[in-house]
Amino acid sequence: MTEPILKAESLVKDYRMGASRLRVLHDVDLTVGSGEFLCILGPSGSGKSTLLHLLGLLDRPTSGRVVFEGHDAFAQPKRWRDRMRNEAIGFVFQFYYLMPDLSVLANTLLPAMVRTPMAAWPAGRGGHRRRALKVLGNLGLANRVNHLPRELSGGERQRAALARALVHQPRILFADEPTGNLDSATGEEIMRVITRLNRHDGLTVVMVTHDGRVAERAHRVLNLEDGKLLHDG
Repeated sequence: MTEPILKAESLVKDYRMGASRLRVLHDVDLTVGSGEFLCILGPSGSGKSTLLHLLGLLDRPTSGRVVFEGHDAFAQPKRWRDRMRNEAIGFVFQFYYLMPDLSVLANTLLPAMVRTPMAAWPAGRGGHRRRALKVLGNLGLANRVNHLPRELSGGERQRAALARALVHQPRILFADEPTGNLDSATGEEIMRVITRLNRHDGLTVVMVTHDGRVAERAHRVLNLEDGKLLHDG
């Protein structure tokens, strides 16, 4: 394996349900190499999305560590994790989460707007816009930049969500069931895009899915069942 970009060490995640506690993840250990395409495969309810949210620094584990680029992520200040999510990490989800009243271009620009101080936005807007247009063009959406999400097909919406995830040039992409809301042909189209980003551009990808056919695209597949990682091979 190449130099690790990400490690999980003895990750545990519990949720409180009234007076009781539900354990969703049990002592998960895994390592992701830089430039690797790793897939975590498991049925609905196995803890896949919970694990992805911990690895992507969206949620805090009950115990254990997430080590991102050599840093114990949850030992760092919150502002450090916020910066990593804004600069180094991209996310794409099953349900797109595009802002319905914004154009495809405006949706793609959102991450840049979030991390740029308001006073600096007018000066930098042109550069961010050129970058967004380039990413959208690379994903086949050059003729859709002024469309609203409701005017797009499912595959186009997912590509727009990918553009938003990629516009800040992340070092790792987390994909949570990226084909789960798509028909098989459109899902295949999205997987070709993600595979190309990994194979040709060297983007590290960590994906969770319940679909074994989708998992076949990855370099390595780990199985998660009832919150337990069955093997790391």
